[in-house]
Amino acid sequence: MKRFAQGARVRNEGRVRFLRGNRGAAATGHPVATGVAQSVLASQGNAVDAAIAAQAALCVLLPQSCGLGGDGLAIVRRPDGTSHTYLGAGAAPATGRAPVRDDGSSVTVPGLVHAWQTLARAEGTLPLGELLAPADALAEEGAVLGHSVGSAVLAGRRRLERGGAAGWEIVEAGLSGRRVRQPALAYVLREIGKWGADAFYRGPLPEAIASAVRRDGGSLSTKDFAEHTTSVGKTIDVVWEGRVVRLMPPPSQAVLLGWALVGLERLAPLPENLIDHACVELIQAAFRHRKEVGRGPALLKEPLEIDLDRATHRAGPRGNLHTAGVATADSEGTVVSSLVSLFDDFGSGTFVPEGGFVLNNRAAGFTDPPNHYRPGARPVHTLSPILVERGGAVTALATPGADGQVQTLLQVLVGTVRKGLDLPAAVARPRWRSEEGRLLVEASLRDADRLASLGHDLHVLPHRADQFGAVVAAGIQDSVPFAVADHRREAWAGVA
Repeated sequence: MKRFAQGARVRNEGRVRFLRGNRGAAATGHPVATGVAQSVLASQGNAVDAAIAAQAALCVLLPQSCGLGGDGLAIVRRPDGTSHTYLGAGAAPATGRAPVRDDGSSVTVPGLVHAWQTLARAEGTLPLGELLAPADALAEEGAVLGHSVGSAVLAGRRRLERGGAAGWEIVEAGLSGRRVRQPALAYVLREIGKWGADAFYRGPLPEAIASAVRRDGGSLSTKDFAEHTTSVGKTIDVVWEGRVVRLMPPPSQAVLLGWALVGLERLAPLPENLIDHACVELIQAAFRHRKEVGRGPALLKEPLEIDLDRATHRAGPRGNLHTAGVATADSEGTVVSSLVSLFDDFGSGTFVPEGGFVLNNRAAGFTDPPNHYRPGARPVHTLSPILVERGGAVTALATPGADGQVQTLLQVLVGTVRKGLDLPAAVARPRWRSEEGRLLVEASLRDADRLASLGHDLHVLPHRADQFGAVVAAGIQDSVPFAVADHRREAWAGVA
């Protein structure tokens, strides 16, 4: 697997392709991470092994989007057809207090590392140390980081310096495009590989993390780390157009996607030139209830009131472009949909020099009651991986984009069903995104004029702008693993 542990800079300029594999398939937010997943699959690892290895690689390659100081959410579909969810998201400090500021007060307990261990033990086939070895090599030997990292550093340099990251290798590299070594991060990855999650949640490292948070205005403690667990549960299932859409349960806001799908089915049939308008209105109506996500499936029973004749301009979905997706599948029938994240770019900006990583700002996801800040509570979470099943076919779908995630996934699903597109065409189709009451649209969106005529406040952005996500997909069809990756951002697909 070490042969994939060299940096690469690749921009996906080609068309979206449907790739079929023998042993397995993977799509991730970076081509090198996809190569790591391919290597694991070729070495007889399963889809869960490949997903963990790729997530760890992304923590090295896309440190603005994800890292050891962040979260990871996953849905795993087993060969026997059952599905399980893994919530790798931590709680607010037991001694924390509102208000949440743009500093260490926004840090929640990082959940990703514990989720890796839980996943590996419950679903994987290879030792955790073997799975983290490619990421360790990337960090130790150095990886060429892409333009997106340097751009995020330029935009967030003041926050990073405030959080103690002025001497971090990532900050020093800037836009240079050179190979960057991250020895402190490599060391931590090796320790986790040797000793498991205890290397992160007990002993010197949580003490160092807690100290960094306190220096930056927060109150995270070693006790918060010692009490952290990964929640394992069941999906929320929505039957839509002959398909079963499996969603992460709360605190993930994925149920808002299910609510929009239920609302769309109640409106059927619709003229094709009204479908995008209906979807925009359903998303905005659902997001008005975002703070109630904890109600879970109960939301799906309530109607979403929309106007098919005009735009209602209901503000709800917010900005943010964070996160990286990983979707994997193997020939035995295991399929994984997952996302890893720090929330904002570089999270809180709070830097842990002993570990070479920054910490999340997930507490910024708290809003109004019942999603208000409470010590020991988890806020509503933007990460929304999904699985789609029809007959014997299973597809994992995930995308970055904060509140844009459920919007992008809705458009892909609608594209494959209501617009009659195959999966690559549905992923490639120009998109819209509702954000702060405005409607962002890609320059080539076919129904843009129709949306404008209905009163939407359109803001045209270039095709492939980051606001429209970067879908990764993998699954099983006719017993054959497949993968599809967006041509947006640095998403990449591969097979083994």
